[in-house]
Amino acid sequence: MGEAITYQQDGRLAHLILNRPEKFNCINLAMLSELMSAVEKAEQTASVRVLMLSAEGDHFCTGADLDEVKQHSRSRASLDEFISYGHVVMQRLESSSLPVVAAVNGYCLAGGMELMMCADVVFAAESARIGCQHARYGLVPGWGGTQRLPRLVGLRRALELMYSARWLDAGEARDWGLVNHVVQDSKADMAATQLAAEISYGNPEGLAAMKRLAREGAALPLGESLELEQSFSVPALMSDNVAEGLRAFSEKRRPEFLTT
Repeated sequence: MGEAITYQQDGRLAHLILNRPEKFNCINLAMLSELMSAVEKAEQTASVRVLMLSAEGDHFCTGADLDEVKQHSRSRASLDEFISYGHVVMQRLESSSLPVVAAVNGYCLAGGMELMMCADVVFAAESARIGCQHARYGLVPGWGGTQRLPRLVGLRRALELMYSARWLDAGEARDWGLVNHVVQDSKADMAATQLAAEISYGNPEGLAAMKRLAREGAALPLGESLELEQSFSVPALMSDNVAEGLRAFSEKRRPEFLTT
């Protein structure tokens, strides 16, 4: 994909790998641009069913590249462009029609945590440390931290984490709902890949619908979200892939779903 993001396809999986290990994979404009391109490439490849997000080196991501932030801060317009583009890219990843599974190792801080929160399922290594350290340096989250964090862990826990700038260990992050699973060090990628591979055999239309319904419905009153679900579920039951799923059930085999 480029120097900042490595793109690898392995069968039904597209691996998006943060590749600035010498900088603790901190996020610069090049990484954002390459990440956007990687998501778009995966979605345009019919054989890809799941996105895998991970990182080279000992740490997932320590946030925005502060050297680049300093350069952008010389101009209000330049800084606004950098922050705004980060929002666009992370929303693009979060709203991808493909399921996104992340593997987190080492430090996952500030903008790194904001990036991680855009994934659907997260595996963390036991030694991972996850936190919002903006307050430690007088900063304010700029890529969705103040909005996604309360939705995942609740308002009071989110405010505590933001105010204190402390790091959660992997077990705390799991207990708080920031990650799904904690695994032995060096096994986060393998565990995440195993789940991603299993997900990849699902009905791509159904997976995309479930993701959209869950994310969009969470922002709606229950009555409206249930109506939204019904509007999706009835047409889905008439699709070719559902027919294939029902045939496979009767024939006691794994369904062979097709992309549209």
